[in-house]
Amino acid sequence: MGTSSKRPMCPSCSKPTRICLCNRFKTPILDNSVAVTILQHILEKDHPLNSTRIAVLGLKNLGVEWVSDVNFQAHFDIRVFREEGEGKDGVFIDESSGKSVNFSIGKHGLISSFNREMVLVNGKENVGFDGFVDSRFMVDAFEKGFVVKKVHEREFDGESVNVESEMEVPAGSVLLFPSEKAVGPEEIDFEVRNLIVLDGTWAKAKRMYKENPWLKSLPHLKLDLDKLSLYGEVRNQPRAGYLSTIESIVYALKALGENSEGLDGMLDVFASMVGDQRRCKDERLSMAD
Repeated sequence: MGTSSKRPMCPSCSKPTRICLCNRFKTPILDNSVAVTILQHILEKDHPLNSTRIAVLGLKNLGVEWVSDVNFQAHFDIRVFREEGEGKDGVFIDESSGKSVNFSIGKHGLISSFNREMVLVNGKENVGFDGFVDSRFMVDAFEKGFVVKKVHEREFDGESVNVESEMEVPAGSVLLFPSEKAVGPEEIDFEVRNLIVLDGTWAKAKRMYKENPWLKSLPHLKLDLDKLSLYGEVRNQPRAGYLSTIESIVYALKALGENSEGLDGMLDVFASMVGDQRRCKDERLSMAD
């Protein structure tokens, strides 16, 4: 009988135990005042260079939500929290009050249906999704927080099944994404309480943004940086300023006034992880010679 060739893995950082990241942190876990929510593409989860694992180990107030491509259809329902209710266990305003909106998208993020009843823009009923993004409903949702429920079709073993997920978006959330409506940290005129970050290749991030249209309703934050990613030689970046997820989080939190020491420590761990990958790459090349 053959023996298993699987390498022992660290259950915390999901790296092989010989290059475990857990003991590389020089400072305690950072109790970040601005929470971080990472929307991670499902195919990014097990990538050896995925940097979300460092954020998970280094930040106390952090959540990770997995996102998969919409290849058929997805249905979204948005519910606003009551002022006295917070979190998934809070009290929701019921649909009859007009504080729930639902819509469906097809492949490539195209809106196929939209329940626009009770959604008002400047006192008039809105007639499309783009107007809904700027509606009083979403202003209310931003101020109080909301929950996004998503049901989408996926194919398993040749059969189509519905997959359901639910995500809480706290009051004061911003999306780190360089859209046309994005502004720099110095232009934000409210207290940022939660930073939402898309984790995936640039192509995957753009697709997640398109296939989750509710993201467009959030204030958008951009970072005008000329920095080259520490990924360097081991993973392609489209151009300067396109950073890894952990680098993006660190620089955004710094810009929002978070403690620098603990954040810099996470970049040190990331640099060491990239160094591991570079050495592995060099070893493979030398063995091939």
